[in-house]
Order: sequence, then structure tokens, then C-alpha cells
Amino acid sequence: MSKLLIVVDRLEDWAPFFPSDDVVTFSQYLAANGRDSRRTRVINLCQSARYLSQGYYCSLLAEARRHHVLPSVSTLNDLSRKGLFSLQLSELDAAAQAWLEQADRGGKRDQVKVRLFFGQAGDEALKAVARTLFERFPCPILEVTFRHRRGWQIDTMKPVSPAGLSDAEQDLFAAALDRFSSIVWRKPRSRQRYRFDLAMLVNPDEALPPSDTVALSRFVRAGRKLGIHVETITRKDYNRLPEYDGLFIRETTAIDHHTYRFARRAEAEGLVVIDDPVSILRCTNKVFLADLLNNHRVPTPKTLIFSRDQDDAIARISSEIGYPVVVKIPDGAFSRGVIKATDEASLRQALASLFRQSALVLAQEYLYTDYDWRIGVLGGRAIYACKYFMVKGHWQIYQHGGDQAVDSGDFETLPTYEVPRKVIQAALNATRLIGNGLYGVDIKQSGNRIAVIEVNDNPSIDAGVEDRFLGGELYSLIMQEFLLRMEQRRR
Repeated sequence: MSKLLIVVDRLEDWAPFFPSDDVVTFSQYLAANGRDSRRTRVINLCQSARYLSQGYYCSLLAEARRHHVLPSVSTLNDLSRKGLFSLQLSELDAAAQAWLEQADRGGKRDQVKVRLFFGQAGDEALKAVARTLFERFPCPILEVTFRHRRGWQIDTMKPVSPAGLSDAEQDLFAAALDRFSSIVWRKPRSRQRYRFDLAMLVNPDEALPPSDTVALSRFVRAGRKLGIHVETITRKDYNRLPEYDGLFIRETTAIDHHTYRFARRAEAEGLVVIDDPVSILRCTNKVFLADLLNNHRVPTPKTLIFSRDQDDAIARISSEIGYPVVVKIPDGAFSRGVIKATDEASLRQALASLFRQSALVLAQEYLYTDYDWRIGVLGGRAIYACKYFMVKGHWQIYQHGGDQAVDSGDFETLPTYEVPRKVIQAALNATRLIGNGLYGVDIKQSGNRIAVIEVNDNPSIDAGVEDRFLGGELYSLIMQEFLLRMEQRRR
């Protein structure tokens, strides 16, 4: 069972609200020894959050005690640096702009202040802005000043305590706290018997998810046997991350995407994370990966990288790689954004198409094989192996129609000890450069030649495919890795 503490400067600051045993003063929190074995959540409502103030020390002390605190020291530091948060914020949406124009009352005011409570606003028009700010700067009460300079912009942001709230704001704060504490901070009784809580991030609407629903249920079952409560969450549960001990991302990852924000937030909160943000960064961009593998002499197909401003791309590809050649955008997934060009005309057309999507494009030697190896690597060891065969009459394992995969090739799952040693070693060599997480390494084998095509930080694990040889043991291996890491983190 987790423990909640609400820290205020004086108990009088909490006078407008219902009394609660969860409310303590900063002095009481300071005097506590912090050795309670329960997972502790702290809501810091001290009046001042300036550097070296009581509010600052409250968050600092909480982090020293490994309590999950809101706001964190990092958030307080970010809010004190206007230039930093200004750079992180995009333009206000149309609804917020319209609301501010109305609040301006005909141009008589050049600034408008609003207070947001746990990512909620008093006006519906500010709902999207409030949610975005809370995701990036998690703070119980955030006062935001909007200033008009050729349009409305965020000028300042600062934490606020309940002591200075109006009656109407007190009602908004109480409602937001009640909703936040009941949904985020409280644990259902059914979960008390588990040693650890693991969030599994999924997208129910994803066309090609890394794991199907049967595989997801098998992860849940495997975790339960090990004393881990595995709960599926979606992107709307971003602010629930401090509730868990670990995060397992089972949604296709990308850098400019909520999956990367989830990974970074979870890591900052001290969770065990697979896929961790460094692995996402290194794997999802093929430019980075190609350069990394080449510099460390991991065998790959010959690869060239071009920008749209380079006029010699066609000539270099023709002379240094030849035809057919594969051209691809850096962040494609599931064979999307990948084109095979068979001559100069088709290459010119392919580059024109891909440069509309990306500033950089990779050209890669085409190696014909009937199948690609996929070696699953976890914690530095190979745990499964598959052969993914090309779609009949097509050169890839997926054949797309628009944004959807209309067909996929056959597969064969083998025990890792039946895979050629050179293939396994190439997979291990490649993943050592990435990290210590869960990876799927795609490898082509042509005669004696081995070539790593890419390393996936979020490999497919579907029921009846990757688990065909190991069955439930595959899910247990992954849950055991989480268990080991969460135990180490707790110690």
C-alpha cells in the first residue's frame, strides 16, 4: 500500500479544506526519518518554491528519501528559468487564444493570469493548455501569466500554495486534488498482495502494435506469477507514472512522440524502464544507428546518408552502391518509408518522395535473401530467434497499401541454439552499443556474409509467433528481468 503526504508550511494553510491525516507541516516532514518501507508520494504545497526555501527543501528532501514528489526539484528549477520553459512550449491553441482575447476585454489588458490545478483549468477553453503544461511541468497549483506581444504568449509560470486561493479557486483545487488523489495516488485493495507494480503502455487503436492482445494478457499472467501487478495504461495515464515501479512500453516508439516522453518521465521518477529513452533515441533513427554500427565495425550493408541539398546523391549511389538499391527515411517502422529502386529513374522518383518526408535519406545496398533473421536480445543475451520470410512476390516481410500493412510473410521460430553462431554474435555486438534493454535485431545472412539491417528497441512479441518455441517461458523471462531490476532498484 502506498502512502500519501501533503506537506504545507502551517496547518492553518489547510484550514479551508477537510482535515486529513495525510496533511503534515514541513517541520513534521523534516523531523520524520524517511525510513518507511512503503512507497511514499508527496504533494509539496509549501508557499515558496524559490531556491533554498522551505518548498525547495521539501522537494529536495523527498527525492533524497526516494519519495515521489510533486513538484520535483527538476520542475522547480525549470520553472525558475524562463528561457528554458519558453523554448519547450509550442504556440497556444486556437481555443486558448480566443479565450485570452475575450479575457482581454477589448485590448485594455496586456496580461492575464490563470491558475491551473493538477493540470485542470476552470475554463474549458484552457483544457488543452493546462494538460500540456502539467505533463511538462507537473505542479499541484501553477500560476500562469499570459502576456500579449504580437499575440498571446506565456510570460511566467510559478508554483502557488493553497494559502492564497480565492473561494472559487479553493473549490477548483479541492475537486482537482480529490480527483487526482483518488485516481493517481491511491492503490486499489486488490493490488496490495503484489510486490511490484508495472505499467504496460499500449495503444488500443494502433494498426501494427508490437504485441497483440493475447500476448499482452500473457505478460500480465507471467507477472502475476512473480508477484508483479502488470496493468495496461494508455497515453492519457501519463501522470500516473509515479504510481508504478516499472514501465514496459508495448507501443511503437518514436522520438517526437508520447512514448519517448513516457520513457523519460518514468526514468526521471526512478522507474525501471523498457524501452528506456536512450534506447529509443539510438534505435528509432536509422541515421544514428547506421553511423554507430559502422564506426564500431559491426557488419552492415553498405550505407550512404544524403541530405536534400546534395546534388551528387544519384551519381554517388549509382557508382558506390549500384542497383537495385534500398532508400529509406530515418524513422520508418514496419517497412514503411522504405523503397527499392531498380534504376536511376526509379531512384530519382524515390528520393523525391522521401525527401518530402525527411531532411535526410539513407541509401543502402540491397541484399537479396528469402528471409530476415530476428534475434530477440534482453539484458545482453539472446532469448528468441525467428526467420521472417518475405511476402510472396514482394521484397519485404510487410507489404503496405497506404498506411496499412495488407500482407506479411511467413515465419519460423527456432531455439537460439539452432541459429548460426555468427548471427547471434552480430546481434549481441550490435545491442551492446545500444544499451541493456529488450531489442530485436534484424540480420541478413547471404552465404557466409552476415549484415545487421537494424536494431529495434520495441520488438514484436506476438502470440503464436515469437513465442512459438518458448511459449509462456518467453513472457516469464521478460517479467523476471523486470523483477530483478526492480528488486535492485528498491535495494
